[in-house]
Amino acid sequence: MKFWVNNNNKKQSVIAGDKIRASLKDLGIEEYRRSPDLVISVGGDGTLLSTFHAYSNHLDKVKFLALHTGHLGFYSDWTDQEIPELTQRIKDYKDKIPSTSYPLIDIKVESEDGRYLHEVAINEVVVRRLSSMTMKTSIDIDGEFFESFRGDGLCFATPTGSTAYSKAIGGALVHPKISVFQMVEIASINNRVYRTISSPIIIPHNQQVDLYPQVADDYVISCDGITTKLMKVKRISIRLNSQRAQFAQYRHRHFWTRVGTAFLGQDEE
Repeated sequence: MKFWVNNNNKKQSVIAGDKIRASLKDLGIEEYRRSPDLVISVGGDGTLLSTFHAYSNHLDKVKFLALHTGHLGFYSDWTDQEIPELTQRIKDYKDKIPSTSYPLIDIKVESEDGRYLHEVAINEVVVRRLSSMTMKTSIDIDGEFFESFRGDGLCFATPTGSTAYSKAIGGALVHPKISVFQMVEIASINNRVYRTISSPIIIPHNQQVDLYPQVADDYVISCDGITTKLMKVKRISIRLNSQRAQFAQYRHRHFWTRVGTAFLGQDEE
């Protein structure tokens, strides 16, 4: 087994990253950045997202592990105070890493000139405009017209991403065992011309959402906070990716316990 550790630049994360590197090397496990089996993110949720995107082209091989140096996040099972216990678990399962998987969102943008942009997200994809003008688009679901949308934008979230931005704008909390994604409208406008459902909708794994936005030169997509400007957009297609993100699961934390800890202030046992 090979590993790689990615930590942010905060002092606590640097110390924790160095500690787990040294501990794993002492066990004879090789550190290898280019093609690791286990990628350990040390820091916060932002560090985990950047770590995921750094290895999103190796999903068939890599398993991720998040070690938080603050409060536990939704992808994290460990804190920097538990490195000795984590190291022992990695040693015990050195030959076969136990894992669980999470759905990913796949987004494709087709331009009028025939160019394509393809991205993947573990939390959410947000489509909006940079200017103060509202976004106008028709929306098809599974190949059939669904609604004419006008508003600030649209958010498409995975189950694990349902606890992030999607929740802040009124989305549902979805258990990651369910292979679905959701569409949440951002400040939609309803009148005689634009009629929207004005409610989050849950979309199954085998269906696709297609957006056909009105012509504008300031559309952007944000994939897990990474923003890309779009030019001459013809169609934007969103569905679940055929691959899933694999996370090393050296111990189990119940999803609803994580929700209670993060939002209700409940203590974990």
